[in-house]
Amino acid sequence: MNIKRIFGALLTIIGTGGLIYAAVLFVNGTSDNRDVKGLLIYGIIGLIFFIAGISLIRTTKDAA
Repeated sequence: MNIKRIFGALLTIIGTGGLIYAAVLFVNGTSDNRDVKGLLIYGIIGLIFFIAGISLIRTTKDAA
């Protein structure tokens, strides 16, 4: 297996985890005490990792 594909899969998993954590913060926060900074940080970093991982997996060619 190609090392770039493994790294892309790892980035995708980390990004998914960040997006899920941001969603959990959003759901569990009350309207008075919503951690906006945490939501933005985890959401944006998770989205960047997710998109980078998916694009790395898609653009890596299999060499036989």
